[in-house]
Amino acid sequence: MTTSDPAALEAVRARFEEAQTVLEKFMAEEDNLTFVAKLAIEIDAVIRRGGKIISFGNGGSMCDAMHFAEELTGRFRHNRTALPAVAVSDPSHLSCVANDFGYEYVFSRFVEGLGKPGDAVIGLSTSGNSPNVLRAFEAARRMGIRSFALTGKDGGACREAADEYIVVPSDRSERIQEIHIKILHTAIDLAEESLLQSPLL
Repeated sequence: MTTSDPAALEAVRARFEEAQTVLEKFMAEEDNLTFVAKLAIEIDAVIRRGGKIISFGNGGSMCDAMHFAEELTGRFRHNRTALPAVAVSDPSHLSCVANDFGYEYVFSRFVEGLGKPGDAVIGLSTSGNSPNVLRAFEAARRMGIRSFALTGKDGGACREAADEYIVVPSDRSERIQEIHIKILHTAIDLAEESLLQSPLL
């Protein structure tokens, strides 16, 4: 394969077109756009009432959860005060809980330890069936913490476990994750704009 090989260029084009098709299908459903607006409103509300956002996921979804949290504690588009968010990604916590209790508890133990009513949790699972994400949603519900699930495929068990959920219309994990980060970026952007109008900042 070379960069001048028509087959190679067509293969690249096909993958971008596939990503475009998933995005177009996602945008065609108004409920999906409503979910993103709800998420932005909740981020805004949590911060205004002195709460924090806890995000989590596995593998690439953990990277997205970390990416999301650092854009709140750091910055997105604007210089402003740091906003309270944390991704469950500390290796010492993950290895301790996985070793002592099992990997399915790595996120729920964090929520139990640091979460409180008034916070919000955001869990990412491309299948919607990750046991550790589901347990974290269960812990959040017991504690009165509002939860949002970002999923794909058919949404899996997250449809029942979380207070709000969204299903990206794809069976391919990489396409689902691409939409997940667009959802998170848009929610941060809208929440940041709202918060910039407040004396809080």
